[in-house]
Amino acid sequence: MTDQEGLDPNDPRPPYQQVANSLRAAILTRTLSPGEKLPSGSALASRYGVARMTVQQAIRLLRDEGLVVSRQGSGVFVRQRAERPVGLRPHLERAFSEPNVTVDFAGFSGETLHGAISEPLDQIRAGRLRPDSIRVRLLVPDPSRPWALPARVEDLADSPEFRRRATGIMSRHTLAVVDQVNELRELGLVTDAVAEVRVMPSVPMFKVYVLNGADVFFGYYPVVEHEVALADGPTKMWDLMGKDTVLLSHTADADPDSMNSQQVNQAVLWFESVWETVARPYEPAT
Repeated sequence: MTDQEGLDPNDPRPPYQQVANSLRAAILTRTLSPGEKLPSGSALASRYGVARMTVQQAIRLLRDEGLVVSRQGSGVFVRQRAERPVGLRPHLERAFSEPNVTVDFAGFSGETLHGAISEPLDQIRAGRLRPDSIRVRLLVPDPSRPWALPARVEDLADSPEFRRRATGIMSRHTLAVVDQVNELRELGLVTDAVAEVRVMPSVPMFKVYVLNGADVFFGYYPVVEHEVALADGPTKMWDLMGKDTVLLSHTADADPDSMNSQQVNQAVLWFESVWETVARPYEPAT
């Protein structure tokens, strides 16, 4: 990090968010390494030209995201990667700072991706991010086929009514991502911007994100009993709860044989194999 990091006076975000964004970028790019101690609060306040309270707010935000940990009497440290699950949003924002952006997602509905990707897309509309190209691909289960899970609790049977309900949720989130990305091309903000949804013939028991072919985020869906209001009344379902999924991350490094590089490579190979073979373009019901 440089000795002086002035804040952007044209940035509408509060100063504490700007400080958090700068520190987050330093952590994600490993300018600040895992386990490294951050400068003191007074040093950061001097560096950014803000009050110490502003720095404390920024540190609190990073701590909530799981990027730093405070140790009483010692200071604030960058978390070791193995110590923590991760949040998707800051990593997506960093991915969109690259000239050529690729986002591959496989999972149940795309709801989390829709929420996380909105901020970097908004920053492109505001002119704060200017990638040359964007490619977003979403793999979700085919709702026209019976599902092994989710299933009715009483007999583990597929529920066509539940699939119709899930289709509405899936369509709302995945197609919103497609519309937002394609709108950037139509507005002339990104010359080469494409998003596409395909369906696969099975329901994944996990979700995976691959960002720019170099960062992978992976998590398992817990199966829980969930009562759903369907057309024939309240129905108990064994459901997949994406919001309870803890994401773990792997980032490819200079060694192609390292565990992280192999994890990323295998995730990319898996996604490509499904996308290019059994996946089909999603055709929403009209």
